[in-house]
Amino acid sequence: MGSVLLEREEALAAAARAGESARSGAGRWLVFGAAAGTGRTALLREVTEREAAGGAMRVLRADCSPEESGFPFALVRQLFPEDGEVPFADLPAAEEQMVFHRLVTRLARTADRRSLLLAVDDLHDADMASRRWLGYLARRLADLPVLLVLTECREKGTAVLPGATGTSVVLRPLGPEAVARLVSARGHGADRAELCIRACAGNPVLVHALLADLREGSLPRSLSELGGSRYRDAIVHWIRTRATPWSRRLSLALAVAGNGAALLGGALLHEAAGLCPDHRAASAGASALRRLFAHPLAREAALAAADPAELGALRSRIARLLDERGAPTADVAAQLLHLDRPGEEWMTQSLEDAAEDAVRGGRVDEATAFLRHALTAPLAPARRAGLTLRLGALELPHSADAGIRRLRAALELHADRRERAAVAPALGAALVARGRTDTAMRVMSQVGSAVDDGELDRVLQTTAAVMASHDAVAWRNAVARMRELAATAPAAVEPLAYGLVTEYEVGTGRLSAAEALGRVLPRLAAPVDPRLRDGWLGTAATLLQWADRLDEARALAEEALPASPALPDLTDIGRQCLISVRAEAALWAGDFRRVIAENAPLLAACAGQGIRMPHLVSMVALAHCELGNRAHARRLLAGLDEESAGSSWEWNELHCARAFLHMAEGNWQAALDDYLSCGRGQSARDFVSPVATPWRSGAALALVGLGQPARALDLAEEELRHARTWGTPRTVSRALRARAAAVGGRRGLESLSEAVAVLRTAPAPVELVETLLDLGRARIDAGNSRKGREDLHEAHALALRLLAPDPTGHPDAPDAPATGRLLRATGNALRASGARGTRRDTTGSAALTRAERRIVELAAQGQTNAQIGEVLHLARRTVETHLTHAYRKLGVTRRTQLASRLTGAGTAASSGARSLIASG
Repeated sequence: MGSVLLEREEALAAAARAGESARSGAGRWLVFGAAAGTGRTALLREVTEREAAGGAMRVLRADCSPEESGFPFALVRQLFPEDGEVPFADLPAAEEQMVFHRLVTRLARTADRRSLLLAVDDLHDADMASRRWLGYLARRLADLPVLLVLTECREKGTAVLPGATGTSVVLRPLGPEAVARLVSARGHGADRAELCIRACAGNPVLVHALLADLREGSLPRSLSELGGSRYRDAIVHWIRTRATPWSRRLSLALAVAGNGAALLGGALLHEAAGLCPDHRAASAGASALRRLFAHPLAREAALAAADPAELGALRSRIARLLDERGAPTADVAAQLLHLDRPGEEWMTQSLEDAAEDAVRGGRVDEATAFLRHALTAPLAPARRAGLTLRLGALELPHSADAGIRRLRAALELHADRRERAAVAPALGAALVARGRTDTAMRVMSQVGSAVDDGELDRVLQTTAAVMASHDAVAWRNAVARMRELAATAPAAVEPLAYGLVTEYEVGTGRLSAAEALGRVLPRLAAPVDPRLRDGWLGTAATLLQWADRLDEARALAEEALPASPALPDLTDIGRQCLISVRAEAALWAGDFRRVIAENAPLLAACAGQGIRMPHLVSMVALAHCELGNRAHARRLLAGLDEESAGSSWEWNELHCARAFLHMAEGNWQAALDDYLSCGRGQSARDFVSPVATPWRSGAALALVGLGQPARALDLAEEELRHARTWGTPRTVSRALRARAAAVGGRRGLESLSEAVAVLRTAPAPVELVETLLDLGRARIDAGNSRKGREDLHEAHALALRLLAPDPTGHPDAPDAPATGRLLRATGNALRASGARGTRRDTTGSAALTRAERRIVELAAQGQTNAQIGEVLHLARRTVETHLTHAYRKLGVTRRTQLASRLTGAGTAASSGARSLIASG
């Protein structure tokens, strides 16, 4: 038995019984009924060979076809090709009976000599006269040595023959085991077997066709990935030439409906196909077709066989049915995308709803496709403007210029001044994100000047003031307007206006954290104009973050920003601010993985598309640096083009972040240059407070590294004055650490002790680790090794806790390697101190104590022992003793050899410099 005849034992056994009966003189008929491709012809061939083997029976064969079905007696002429009296036309009933009698008589005479087997394939395509003759013959088979074997497609009708002389056998699709055997026989594995089981629905013809098409490599997801077209052609051929009208229409409906077929159900699919639910063949073929077209390969092949116009009408009807049954919006929209244009309002609404669902799922490409198609519909101007605005917002991160063009189009679509005023803030925010703050301010001014509504004008002015923070000159002017506005503004506008003034005054160093919070906290419960809500949240969250109320700042940000995987809307200037606050608050809290997980997707979407976001890049880069991925952090910062950078505060943050990396690498001069650039940028904005960018502390540490403690002390003292005005532990401790590095000795130890004391009351784990690290080293250098090691152990334990695997689950965030910055620094310090449980290196630069390293680096720069003692406030004899120990550990005998033997971190200032979170 051939492989295609798997699971056909019942049919073959029935044929054997009927053949034995016929050869004994009692003729029988046998009909094999099955769907197309189920192996009817192969089974007929096998039965014929078996029953006629050895000349046991003479075979007369006829193959019916649709082309011959219109010619009377066409089938009979195939069985009796030499009979010249077979008519070519329909006959009156009496004459037809005479022909039938003559043919059966001739058949009986032939069968007397040797039993006959009449094999008729595809009876459903036989002409009606021949079908009537076969019925006439079947009623007389009992006395004839004749076996009549027929095949037919059950979808096209069932032969009506007398049950006394024969039987019908229904051929079922192959089961999974049989298909697996076929696949295995062709040398394929289990994955191919599973594909054939699902994509062929037990149809042997399709199984063989698909096996012939499969090629090496991964399993195909579309027909184009197959190595041939036999599978597709088999389905196309059946749909176009062999399927009944009902089967054809139902197949196309199933292919079009796709995953929505289960929701629609049988009756609705029949309706979609233009058929009656109680069609006589429904129960016979629907289940098999459902199984076949549940697979995307089969659906794709079916669609290739359809007429485009027919498909369009079918898609429209199925889309409506899916919509009415509450199918997922994506399933409805997927049908509408294939229409030339959505012609009805419900279609446009479905596309818009599907776009929003896709946005929430992070599928922006899908969402933009839905909205673009919705815009092909005949729409009222206001409706078109609304869709255009939403599409522009989605396109902006992925193509800034395209998104801005779309937003400009939305603005121009509105003739009404109030409607234009509703679109202008989105366009302005997009322009700010593109780095074109000046253009954004012009747009806001032009639209605002045309508004004759006082309240709306104040809303636009306040929104423009938030945008103005990205330009130094515009920011000063905006704050002056906000001062005036805050005194007379409506209650719903006042919180943001006053908040912006407060933000400016904090930067100028006029306010303490307590005073700023006194302004912000009462207004959080006040009603705010919905158009200003996100801007107010952004300003309030910024002030809360600066005041070290990190959890509250993040809560405000999360109130307005979408949950992952959706990307935030950059056409809202307030949300732009909230994105920055959310990232920086997580960084300050030491949640480095969260910084990356929440913001890397947005940066990836914007990469190379015109939206630069230097502050967000800086936050992510610093998080990578903290996790030990310094090279990646460097690449992120290097990817920002500063040639067209303006006076936005974001670029000052970038300079601070870049200086941080330079410090981590011991490049003091480059770090100093970047810190001073940050300072100049902040001064241009009247921002002197260290609350955002502690550039003076960083510059002081770099100056200590360069051997200029006097300049460093000046900056550190200035920073400390501003920090004490603001009054938060984080800012004060940063300045104290910088001053400690500049003064060294007992005064430095006192500064570090104070810094640790104030940090223990603050949510500043990174600063606490860094300060404990410096304090421990300073105590060891001062001769108090026990207390110093306790500090180092505490710092190491805090670093371990800070960089432990994330228990809250950020699946997209990287792990912190063992070489994370804080773990590496605290571990090295413990080893250098000789603490128990650590191995202290006795040779090489890693074996140097903190004091030895500071002295060696100054000596390597060419300073004399006397100069070193003056810089570090040490006696000359102490300097000589430290150098003697360092020479032995480094294996050198001359000062000129020192520079080549130094590796890793440099001075005591270097550890503080690398520890400082230089961010805003």
